[in-house]
Amino acid sequence: MTALAPHLTAFLREHLPHERKVSPHTGEAYSFSFQLLLCFAADRLKVTPSRLEIEELDAPLILAFLKHIEIDRGNSARTRNARLAAVNSFFRFLECRLPSCLDQSRQIHAIPMKKVDEPLVSSLTREEMQALLNAPDPRTTSGIRDRAMLYLAFAAGLRVSELTSSRLDQLDQGCSSIRIMGKGRRERVLPLWKDTAKALKAWLTVRQRDGDPELFLNAVGRAMTRSGFAYILAKYVAAATREQPSITKKRVTPHVLRRTCALHTLRATRDIRKVSLWLGHASLQSTEIYLRADPTEKLEMLTAMAPLTLRRGRFSAPDKLIAMLNDVRRSNNYAD
Repeated sequence: MTALAPHLTAFLREHLPHERKVSPHTGEAYSFSFQLLLCFAADRLKVTPSRLEIEELDAPLILAFLKHIEIDRGNSARTRNARLAAVNSFFRFLECRLPSCLDQSRQIHAIPMKKVDEPLVSSLTREEMQALLNAPDPRTTSGIRDRAMLYLAFAAGLRVSELTSSRLDQLDQGCSSIRIMGKGRRERVLPLWKDTAKALKAWLTVRQRDGDPELFLNAVGRAMTRSGFAYILAKYVAAATREQPSITKKRVTPHVLRRTCALHTLRATRDIRKVSLWLGHASLQSTEIYLRADPTEKLEMLTAMAPLTLRRGRFSAPDKLIAMLNDVRRSNNYAD
């Protein structure tokens, strides 16, 4: 039997951040997945989490855990798949370190992912987005900061992790472009609109000089967090609904700003490759969801198609004997 703790520690503290170079957000998500799994396994096996052994995390226990998070915790199939992906990644890590678990690893890899619905992406209209950008008060320091964050998140189509981790040295001196380290360690340089550059310059004039190196800081000079930006966004969404009541029908999250940027860019350029380049996607497959949400391309296809022409048909009277037989059959059915 092999102790789980040393291998899991090496996976989370060495393999993920140093060998695979995953983002802190991914490391945090994997850690939480294993926290849930170990608490479930310890309760099921009546041991403490630190005493768990790798052999005890077999396929039946993993299946029971996945069922637990869906039924008892009420998680969606998408969340269930994310937990399973973390377990699969750990066992792939073990295969070269612990060959004795190969058969156990194959059984766990054989657990299928669940199919999930892929609804159309939600986004804001131009008027709704403008109302949101106008919501912060430019007369206060926090309002200047929040306005710059909203402009940059929308105009650059940033993930919330990219926004909060951006540093001062990634912004050029004239605020005309910003260098972003995206998902998968893919770096990209994005030019900025004049309005975005103006909002950033206003923020830099009032930003604390002795705070963290990140571009956006909270009230105590520390780097803005994901939850902090989500709280700020929710506050301004509520304010923007007074100007644009249609926003109340939408669930506006930080990722909705990125999706809004993607759809507006697609409508402006009509080139899905440019949208993919702007968002920092690894492949066009990740960007195709915006084609399904944008009706512009479909309208162009509809207008390009020639309407079907109907041919003049012929009418021939039914045979009288066949008609009589049908009548008799129908009358007999009714009599039954």
